[in-house]
Amino acid sequence: MSERMTYKDAGVDLDREARAVRAIREVLERYRIEPEGVEEVEGIGHYAAVLRVHDRLLTLNVDGVGSKVLVAQLADRYDTVGIDAIAMNANDAVCLGARPIAFLDYLAMEDPDPDVCREIAEGLAKGAREAGAPVVGGELATLPEIVRGEREGRGFDLVVACLGLLEGEPITGEEVEPGDAIVGLRSSGIHSNGLTLARKVLLREYGPDDELPHGRTVAEELLEPTRIYVRPVLRVLEEFEVHGIAHITGGGFENLKRLRGDVRYVIDDPLEPQPIFEVIRELGNVPLEEMYRTFNMGMGMALVVPEEVAEDVVDAVSGEVEAKVVGRVEEGEGVVVETDEGEVRL
Repeated sequence: MSERMTYKDAGVDLDREARAVRAIREVLERYRIEPEGVEEVEGIGHYAAVLRVHDRLLTLNVDGVGSKVLVAQLADRYDTVGIDAIAMNANDAVCLGARPIAFLDYLAMEDPDPDVCREIAEGLAKGAREAGAPVVGGELATLPEIVRGEREGRGFDLVVACLGLLEGEPITGEEVEPGDAIVGLRSSGIHSNGLTLARKVLLREYGPDDELPHGRTVAEELLEPTRIYVRPVLRVLEEFEVHGIAHITGGGFENLKRLRGDVRYVIDDPLEPQPIFEVIRELGNVPLEEMYRTFNMGMGMALVVPEEVAEDVVDAVSGEVEAKVVGRVEEGEGVVVETDEGEVRL
């Protein structure tokens, strides 16, 4: 039996992160100002900020791809991380019902190699096309004394900001209620969260180009781009009432609690996790609860809708992404995932 691993053991303490975010938020809220004609509709802490600018509602959010950039360096492949950077932001924006309208990128590099930059830009362009909005500008910073990586001269970090447009009021999850159904949209794999744990578990047993038991290499699994859900989610929003949307990112299934915290989310028929998750679990001796608290486990997005339209929602998105009714909302609190090995409570 291998040594037991958790996300905290791998170097990421989500509880400490949450406390750090609260510390930042407390300071920023103390010094908040609102320019004339601009009103913040949603407080800091949801998937994106919502601003009323005169008579229009805009969303604004920013995110990076985390330690996935280290995998890109190990594999010497840079054409996918740009897709991830766009996806993490576009998916967050659409959680509030916003349509992405523009992106900015920030690329910090140890050495601005033109070929590497070109590959990264290819990913950004592909992701932006999939999300339906352009990359309208950005910043390239050369920081050799700050940025280091897995390969000498190849260190970099990639961050993207997204501007979104709301046609109606933001979807915050406040309307989620017991009796609602939860529709799960399938992920493409690990996406861009939990990579620190995944890397440390996999790379202590395998090299980036080594084949895993299910036939894919470590690099293929870790660099599989994050699925972009903008088109199917916007289609659902055009046709159906939606009470809440959760992007299953850092924190795993606990992201459902970001919608409304005083109800229980019961996942009694989860999407089947991709084989890579079981490989990580076995190699790292990772507790099942930790897997659902860290990874998306096959479900990258969850839509909370009235029970009577749930199957129609599944049909509406089935041409673009695998989906099914995975659970329901009940009275109570927390998240319960019913697996073949028993209940996982988060």
